[in-house]
Amino acid sequence: MRLTQEDHDLVTAAVAKAERESDGEIVTIVAARSDAYHDVALHYALLAMLLVPAGLAFVPQGWIDWWAGVLLGWNAELSWPQVMLYIFAKLAGAFLVVRLVLAHRGLRMALTPGRTKSRRVHRRAVELFRASCEQKTRGRTGVLLYLSLAEHRAEIVADKAIAGLVAPEVWGEAMAVLIDEVKAKRPGRGMAVAVERIGAVLAPILPPTQGNPNELPDRLVIL
Repeated sequence: MRLTQEDHDLVTAAVAKAERESDGEIVTIVAARSDAYHDVALHYALLAMLLVPAGLAFVPQGWIDWWAGVLLGWNAELSWPQVMLYIFAKLAGAFLVVRLVLAHRGLRMALTPGRTKSRRVHRRAVELFRASCEQKTRGRTGVLLYLSLAEHRAEIVADKAIAGLVAPEVWGEAMAVLIDEVKAKRPGRGMAVAVERIGAVLAPILPPTQGNPNELPDRLVIL
């Protein structure tokens, strides 16, 4: 999914409007993904290795004798070093095959558990909030709206003055409409509508005051 210039303009206008109606400062960030999940591929490769000896334990003895005869001759017996070398080769092969298969980003993403994705998206959102919003406004009124496209997940993180007044579940409507629009391939519209919902939450608790400066950029940030 790509965001067009029209999407950027739509989100920027929504942020500007929401900030005119409250003292809140809204930062919008969209990322292609929040993590590469290479560790997930590594975990699957290690699991494949562990399954090798478990699988070998269920191989019938007749099959083992037949293969030993084919490879070493019918009267030969497998030595302990040969057995260990065979097992090592199977372990290494299982690890490498799974690791190479999961080098494909789409497959790796599909096999990543949903909870893992949610944790990584949340962690990345908090990192970006600390870098772009936290303590960047005089009244601690910054809000980050973060969308991670590959995971189809979003986060809203608010600074101290807002977090103390708004329970996390209050942001649910904004999150729901954003994710629905992303699934419909309209991320720009989703971000704009979510900003409107955030503005509706901020307006009653942080009404606009005279001389309220625009302390954070209104533009949509793409990572």
